[in-house]
Amino acid sequence: MYAYQSLQDYLFLMLYGGVTMLAFAAGLYLWLRRSNTIVPDVTPPRALRQWTAIFFITAALSHVWWFVLGIYWLSDDRLVRNITAVTLDYITLVPLVMGMLLHMLQDRQRRLWPWVLVQVPVVAIAAIGIIKHDEFYGLGMTHYWQMVVTVIFVIYYIHALVQYGRWLHENYADLEHKEVWQSLVFVVFIFIVYEMYSTNPGVMSKEYLAQFNTLIIVGFLLWRVESLQTLEVEETDKPMNEPEDSLVILPSNIGAMLQEFCETPKLYLLHDLTLAQLSEAVGTNRTYLSTYFSLQGISYNTYINRLRIAHFEQLYRDALEAQQSITAQQLAHECGFKSYSTFSVAFKQFKGQTVTAWMSSQISDSQNLQ
Repeated sequence: MYAYQSLQDYLFLMLYGGVTMLAFAAGLYLWLRRSNTIVPDVTPPRALRQWTAIFFITAALSHVWWFVLGIYWLSDDRLVRNITAVTLDYITLVPLVMGMLLHMLQDRQRRLWPWVLVQVPVVAIAAIGIIKHDEFYGLGMTHYWQMVVTVIFVIYYIHALVQYGRWLHENYADLEHKEVWQSLVFVVFIFIVYEMYSTNPGVMSKEYLAQFNTLIIVGFLLWRVESLQTLEVEETDKPMNEPEDSLVILPSNIGAMLQEFCETPKLYLLHDLTLAQLSEAVGTNRTYLSTYFSLQGISYNTYINRLRIAHFEQLYRDALEAQQSITAQQLAHECGFKSYSTFSVAFKQFKGQTVTAWMSSQISDSQNLQ
């Protein structure tokens, strides 16, 4: 009944067709275009762009096979139609989503084949459901199996995100266009949406909602792909004389070397300064430097941004003393931060108060001294 309504609702069919064409066009855009439109100065990982393009095109094809099966199989055998369409979605869209999410994490290559392999039982269960014409096996068991697999993947991905976040803090001072914690929110959102859609008996309100959710997913992924900076290690960033032993014996003068080659010349003011670049400037390797920071109880990100914020404080006090008019945004950029939002978060983390509150207190102190 509800499925017939969707085929007779011309407004829904227009929305359905529009979403299909949009997903297909987004896929072609990501596959064929080499430069970004949303964030032009960012170069995203090529593999992520390709995986997302394939996902968009497959999502468009999913709309096609649901529509075609709805027309030709609806009056004959709706159960078989649903089992077939849901199974096609599970064995195509789900692995593609997993592949996209794993390619967002650039600290290491993570295997996708185990997550593809676990989709094999879905085909077997669906086949049993079709042969027996049993909704329990055809739909119930496939939904249950996919739910278990998805929950396991989310747990695995949380662990991978923690590792990735630690890697970022150990190697990069600027995290803008590098963090991907939003992807975890996305995977939970898309799972809930898809479960709602695939278990929907055809209620038109849910059919409309599913299409609008698809638009949100397409928009989010386009933004995510075009705003994520590629972090592949360049040849010049490879460490010199990387120690192979698990027990690293640090040179005793690393602290003095950092003072001489980083803090005194204010190397930390460079935008996007990486651990590899700093280790080369200091004359050591990344393993020694990373281990040194770990022994100090800090990360590379903490070390650099602490110096930047101290520099910001000094510049602002000098500006007050000289009665110069200057904004926090200008100073933040001069201190090495590419983004003011990144600076403000780091400032509050280190100082325990907002930039505005700290600046106000400095103005008050300056007036009291006068």
